[in-house]
Amino acid sequence: MGSGLPLEQLLTDLRTSENQALSLIKTRYDATQNRISAYGTLKNAVENVKTAAEALNKSNTLGALKATTTGDTFTASAGGKAIAGDYRIEVQQLAGSQTLVSAGQADRKASLGNGGLITFTFGDGKQSTLDLQSQATSLEDLVAAINADTDLGVRATLVNDGSDTPHRLLLTSAETGTDAALSNISVSSTDLGNSLQALLGFDATQPSAMEERVAATNALIDVNGISITSQSNKIEQAIEGVTLELAKAGTAQSLKIARDDSAGTAAVKGFVSAYNALQSTLTALTGFNVDEGTSSPLTGDSIARRVQSLMRDALGVTATEGQVRSLSQMGISTDPSTGALKVDDAKLSKALAENLPDVQRLLSGEGGLVQRVTSTVQSITGSNGMIKSATDGAERSAKLLDNDYIATSERIDQRMETYRAQFVALDQTVAQMSSISNYLTQQLAMLSNLNSQSSKS
Repeated sequence: MGSGLPLEQLLTDLRTSENQALSLIKTRYDATQNRISAYGTLKNAVENVKTAAEALNKSNTLGALKATTTGDTFTASAGGKAIAGDYRIEVQQLAGSQTLVSAGQADRKASLGNGGLITFTFGDGKQSTLDLQSQATSLEDLVAAINADTDLGVRATLVNDGSDTPHRLLLTSAETGTDAALSNISVSSTDLGNSLQALLGFDATQPSAMEERVAATNALIDVNGISITSQSNKIEQAIEGVTLELAKAGTAQSLKIARDDSAGTAAVKGFVSAYNALQSTLTALTGFNVDEGTSSPLTGDSIARRVQSLMRDALGVTATEGQVRSLSQMGISTDPSTGALKVDDAKLSKALAENLPDVQRLLSGEGGLVQRVTSTVQSITGSNGMIKSATDGAERSAKLLDNDYIATSERIDQRMETYRAQFVALDQTVAQMSSISNYLTQQLAMLSNLNSQSSKS
């Protein structure tokens, strides 16, 4: 309006001053969000300790057995029920799948009738049915329909033999062994001109439309002089707790099932590593940088201190019997300066080799380390655990701060509009007063001039 007052600068300065309240709210909001994120990081670190502890309780960890073979006719793996021993195994024959071949057809796309129900009967008496009623029935369609049904127990493909009627349908049993071989294929249809039966008909007891080109075979092996037959090349019942995977027939090779303490050592070190990672996480989340004067998301947080205390207490497992009654006696000790765990490799190896039952009782027995850690972690990270409660509280605080930020921002906007209106009115008033002042100055000047002229005359 022409007053010349720096009103826009005044409004900008007022806005900056008012926004300090928003900055304080945002600082608190960001700190709350950082605390929520830190709780998530802490939860993951705690659960990693639980996962590492549970690995100590697996059958293939402490006291695990390892299968060692010579040669390449089979591979073997030992499970929890395996028993140490030495075996001589000869793979005499692999299990194989049956293959049936149809007569050649001139056109792979030509229809073979109006469909029907195709019933496949297998060596073990089981049956499966493919419904082709009102469906396309060319060789290509037949292959697609068979392969689309993974429960049929049959796979199909087409081959071209280069003759005048080159297209042949190949049916292969989905599994190996005589039980999975087809013993009969029949087609039921009301269409008298149907050609499917003429193409697919099969009866293992007599000449048929389909011809068996490859017969199904069962696997044959000899284990320490005992003959064993299997429908599959994966044999799980021949030796207690041992799975054999047959690769090819050949001369006998040896299989040795023996203790493998490397798995137990790896699991113990895995637990120590997870626990130390938790300690590092806690240090990072709760530390205070003296030089820079900055704190971490959970500096002074009671939940973090409680978690550290509970996890440390979970390590205080002891046994009342045996040669190994504490973690320190099996080679796991705590560094008093850092709280981190250390492993004495020689001590651990000796404990596993000479006192395995004591180690198993201490780690995975009733009231052992695994149970103590699992129970402690549940109280920390469970649905009713302390981290969940702390996170829920922080999220509620963040929501309140978010609402407070919005409300404060709206109040500042309203206040600034009031300031602007007041400044506009002030600007107008000052402009009007300036105009009146100029007018009066002009009038007084004119009167002064008139008085001067009157005096001269």
